[in-house]
Order: sequence, then C-alpha cells, then structure tokens
Amino acid sequence: MVDLDIKGFFDNINHDLMMKALRHYCKDEWVAMYVSRWLKAGIMAEGEFVRTSAGTPQGGVVSPLLANLYLHVAFDEWMKRFHPEKPFERYADDVVIHCKTEKQAQFMPRQISQRMRVCHLELHPVKTKIVNLRGWSETKYTRKYDFLGFTIKASMQTIKGRGMLLPGTFVSIKSKTAILGKFRELAIHKWRKPIQEIARRLNPVVRGLLNYYHKLRGESMREVWNQLNHRLLKWVKWEKGLYKMAAVRWLKRQYKSSPGLFAHWKLVQP
Repeated sequence: MVDLDIKGFFDNINHDLMMKALRHYCKDEWVAMYVSRWLKAGIMAEGEFVRTSAGTPQGGVVSPLLANLYLHVAFDEWMKRFHPEKPFERYADDVVIHCKTEKQAQFMPRQISQRMRVCHLELHPVKTKIVNLRGWSETKYTRKYDFLGFTIKASMQTIKGRGMLLPGTFVSIKSKTAILGKFRELAIHKWRKPIQEIARRLNPVVRGLLNYYHKLRGESMREVWNQLNHRLLKWVKWEKGLYKMAAVRWLKRQYKSSPGLFAHWKLVQP
C-alpha cells in the first residue's frame, strides 16, 4: 500500500482551479463571489498585510470544505476514472491507497505525482512512502503508518490456532502524547472544586476519547487512563492534605461508593 502526504497542501491550493471546481458543483454565483473574495482577502503575518495568491487559510471556517472539494476533483474522481481497481481512503489530505503487488505500490506514487503537478500540488518526497503490512517483498519497506490518530502496523495474531502476520490497529504514540499533554494543561490538581464537579467537567472529554479510540482496540489507552487517575490522586493530596497512601484509600472509597463517577473508571480503577 501507499501512504501519501501532500506537501503544504492548504498553502498551495490553486485559486483558479478551486473556483472552477466550486462552480461545477455549485451554480449560485453569489456563493462563488464570496468564496473568491475570501480566498483573495489576504492575511496578517507578524503585523503586516500579505496578499494571498494561492492556498486557503488553515483554521478558516470554510477551508476544510474547500480543501475537500479540491481533492475530490484532483484526486478522488481521477482515481475512479483511471485506477478504479485500487481502493483508497482519504480524509482531507491524508490518503492511503491499497495495492495488490509491490510493482503497483511503486508505480502509483509516480502516477499520482504527475497528477498532483497538474493540480499545482506536490507529494512530500520523504513522508510519502510504501508500507508493507503483510507478505514478502524484494525491497524492505516500513511496516506501519499513522492514519487519523491510529497506528496501523503488522502484528502477530492467532487465527484458528495459527499465528499469522496481519494488520492491527493501535492508538498512535502521537495521539497519546497529545492527550496526556491536554490533561497536563488542565492542571486538575489545582481545581478547588468537589470531586463531583471535577467529574462533571472531565467526563465529556473522557467520553469523547472513549467513543473514538475504543471503537477498535483500546488496550493501548490504558496508559492514558492510568495517568488520569494519577492526576486525580494528586488532586486528592492537594485538596484533602493527605499523604499518598491515605489519598489512595480516599479515592478508592469514592470508586466503591460511585464506580461510574468518572467515565474511564469502568476500564481502569483508581
């Protein structure tokens, strides 16, 4: 398979091609007028006004929609027309293409690179790579890739009593680092609130993580939930003025009296 990365995608979207794609799917001229004005409005960089001749500002409310429209024409429709036998997944500018043979995997980046140049885009020469999740190949390729917060990599799995090398899905190290960084920024141990209020504020975040990362395999999230419990323990020590073991006992009593207080306690007990 091929893991594609488009170099500076949001900064290099061609305005003329963007407007051509927009007018193809949207016949309302007032929409085209406002999008055109927005693309050419320019940006403030370090206190100075800079005109924009290409690209769509990252963080802009319309940018994700326009970026998807651009690649729908530049990539999706092109693949359906010229390579319909090769399935692919795309989310914004993250693209994965499945190939049946090593030769196909070597051929596709060259073809796509030519297509991207026509659309004023460029594949990243380093981040675009061939990935071999299973099987033998003449050339040694990387055995994993990241996609939408997960790492997909070759792992040994037992099927009907036989060990087989198959693709497995795990929470990526980058995602776990970002989540732990978010918990650290919250500085939970400094919140001077009852534990019920802390649970009320944290649970929407925790449920969102559970709903996303535990749909497949959540074992690799155990480290995250242990770290969250550690931060709750630190809150107990600060708020109640207790030493470690007394704080542990206090938190365990909260779990026994209300095991569903924190959404992640159903997976990892304090």
